Amino acid sequence: MKCSVFCVGLALQDTILTLDRIPDHAVKVYAKRRHEVGGGPAATAAVTVARLGGHALIAARTGEDNTAATMRREFEAVGVDTTWLRAFPGVQSSGAVVLVDSRGERLIVAYTDPELPSAADWLEPKSWGDAVLCDLTWPEGALRCLHAARAAGIPSLLDADISRHASGTVAAIVGAADHVIFSRPGLAQFTGTDSIEEGLRRARRASHTLVGVTDGADGFFWLEDGNLRNALPPRVGVVDTTGAGDAFHGAFALALAKGRPVVDAIAFSNTVAALKCTRPDGRAGLPDPAELRNFAPGLDLDWLVAGA
Repeated sequence: MKCSVFCVGLALQDTILTLDRIPDHAVKVYAKRRHEVGGGPAATAAVTVARLGGHALIAARTGEDNTAATMRREFEAVGVDTTWLRAFPGVQSSGAVVLVDSRGERLIVAYTDPELPSAADWLEPKSWGDAVLCDLTWPEGALRCLHAARAAGIPSLLDADISRHASGTVAAIVGAADHVIFSRPGLAQFTGTDSIEEGLRRARRASHTLVGVTDGADGFFWLEDGNLRNALPPRVGVVDTTGAGDAFHGAFALALAKGRPVVDAIAFSNTVAALKCTRPDGRAGLPDPAELRNFAPGLDLDWLVAGA
């Protein structure tokens, strides 16, 4: 039986434009290539889980439009369960334009229809699986899944990136999760400091099993027994960082679902995210177990290939 991760949050459609340099002023530029692919933190994490052989479910809100139909087809093509992907009439599905430069860095301009219904009372699965993962884009959905996970005694993971929501709302979501992994900008926004160590200390709650932050090539930082620790990812030639953080979260959630130790989950997630960065077009570059084994033959993947 595959381990199951229930992912709640944002699903959108990315238009990825590749160019030599991201402009720093208003100007007309020409892209070298254009690619359409699904995106969103929770959604890409779900695809990561499915690519790695786990069972992923996505709970997200869309409109009743062609964008929603495209996203649903992509999810189903990679084996993500769309039972809880709900389409609402009269609103637009979410989307983003992503500019990727020659170093693989990106600029993201995202749009979510403010008229998307916020209520999450329709989200009533019979089972929340072996782990839940949520992002900060849909507070009602996040709180519903995190509270359900705590009540059921299953591990939860919050992808804490920058947020448009009120600080009190974000604090409630952070406090409801037992594993919280920030992006570097998300940690700075939540805690008001650019210091990783001080930020993690301010963010940590007594209920947390883990609080950490991803910081690109500098790896993953977390607090353990009161001390700051760091794990570096494999060094790679970066092509596109789009979706790397989401891949890290999806891999980490799958490791939690399998009951892996935290240090093992970090090494696994670092490797998944690093390999994704060597390929273009966001989630199109997410690896499968065979690709991971070829990329990192020394990494323990027996638990994964034996049946995720």
